[in-house]
Amino acid sequence: MIRIKNKQYNVVGGFLGWFWFALIVIPIYYIVVTSLRDQSEIYSQNPLSLPKHFTFAAYGRVFANDFLLYIGNTLFVTIVTVALILLVTVMAAYAITRRADAGARAIYKVIITGLAIPMQATIIPVYYLIIQMGLYDTLWAIILPSVGFAIPITVMILCNFLRDIPQSLFEAMEVDGATEWKIMWRLAIPMIKPAIITVSIYDALQVWNGFLFPLILTQSSSNRVITLSLWAFQGQFTVDIPGILAAVVVSVIPILTAYIIGRKQMVAGLTAGFSK
Repeated sequence: MIRIKNKQYNVVGGFLGWFWFALIVIPIYYIVVTSLRDQSEIYSQNPLSLPKHFTFAAYGRVFANDFLLYIGNTLFVTIVTVALILLVTVMAAYAITRRADAGARAIYKVIITGLAIPMQATIIPVYYLIIQMGLYDTLWAIILPSVGFAIPITVMILCNFLRDIPQSLFEAMEVDGATEWKIMWRLAIPMIKPAIITVSIYDALQVWNGFLFPLILTQSSSNRVITLSLWAFQGQFTVDIPGILAAVVVSVIPILTAYIIGRKQMVAGLTAGFSK
């Protein structure tokens, strides 16, 4: 600590903060700048210098190779998966918190146990089930397992928020003759809106960045998602570094936009969910 005119400065903390900032920003800067660089400049210039001639040719090559199809597939998988997760987990969390008996606690413990099961350890049984259901090489082969693995953490976060709703509000609606469905839709869901936004963004990030299920459970290029297409681009553009990095930039923009819009709710929701 350095004291200057009654002010204390944490030099070590400041240095480590700037070092961490550099570790995050420099790779992002390199990816963006290199995607705008001509292939001939890759090895002839400093990799961190600005290109002599900015060009979007790499982006043109990316979109010429069905990348819009991959983005569409990823959007479909992400939206449908998140919708199914919310449909299942909101009702499950509401039922668990409203009953609050031994049976509900047992069900909650069983669901939470899923947090301890690694996705990689279940890929063979999941693959067998998808084959038996006739869903192999379809987008639903990605959606259904993704829903299953997202349920434990989503239920945990939603339950923690639902427990914070004053019991007197539920009792007031019951006195007015409201059914459980009406209480859930008109009281519980509006009260836990921050939690719903939190889990929606969190689960969307997990699905959007998912690689294992698309790799194992799909095969044809028509059902390819962004993460798998990036892996394939590394083979297709073996020496086309700007093409690979342009594909990375395009794949990040949609989910990054969603994160920026709801980052405050996500951070606040996760903090509340894990602090209880």
